[in-house]
Amino acid sequence: MIVVTGATGNVGAHVVKELADAGAEVRALTRDPRAARFPDGVEAARTEDLPLDGASALFLNPAVVWQLGADKLLERAKESGLRRVVMLSSSSVLDDTDPQANPIGALHRGLEEQVRQSGLEWTHIRPGAFAANALDWADQIKAGDVVYGAYAGAHMAPIHEADMGAVAARALLTDDLLGQTPELTGPESLTFADQVRVIGEVIGRPLRYEEIPAEVAREKMVGGFMTPDVADSLLRVFAKMVGRPQAISPEVERITGRPGRTFAQWVADHADAFS
Repeated sequence: MIVVTGATGNVGAHVVKELADAGAEVRALTRDPRAARFPDGVEAARTEDLPLDGASALFLNPAVVWQLGADKLLERAKESGLRRVVMLSSSSVLDDTDPQANPIGALHRGLEEQVRQSGLEWTHIRPGAFAANALDWADQIKAGDVVYGAYAGAHMAPIHEADMGAVAARALLTDDLLGQTPELTGPESLTFADQVRVIGEVIGRPLRYEEIPAEVAREKMVGGFMTPDVADSLLRVFAKMVGRPQAISPEVERITGRPGRTFAQWVADHADAFS
């Protein structure tokens, strides 16, 4: 039995599908199991109940750790006899830096260390920019042909959440990635302006990205789960990436045996969100 937390989320849903397609026994945790839709044979359960009995491995979404508490979750994992944790971390974590250079890296590095020190087998998957971040532009695109944001020339290599799910499933099903921290990117470096252009090409509308001052963008970013510290950290990263194409990681292809999905493929898979 493999337990997947955040099972209806951007990444967790793909982890569930990959595991189910592989014939694994899966328990998918979500806040509302009655409303969730999973592949046939997948058991749905409440996140808050943390049902780990009979499980051998756990896909750990940090959001669940923040909700339940890392100490409680890891202690429950050990008590239940679970032996492996595959954690969705972040490429913001820097192995050669202590303390971490930004709050996102610091938060994920702290969770990684707690998992390492638990005595359980572990793999920490470190994706960079999620392609799903482009959903933040959906309302602007529905309303017009211009996306407003900071640093139009900042490069990212957005990764499709399905590729993260495929790598996580490999780590859960095999011993190939034990003790590893694979850093994942998409297969191409694109500026924010490039990404908006690609969205337009896929949905059949000419779109453009118009740069606004960073302080104006910050005001729009802060709110909900986005704290001022996180917004400031992201904007510093974006500023550093202007005119600097991102290095492409070979890990998705190495681990899954196929090239990573392009940003255009991601847009095609989510075209309804922009129209």
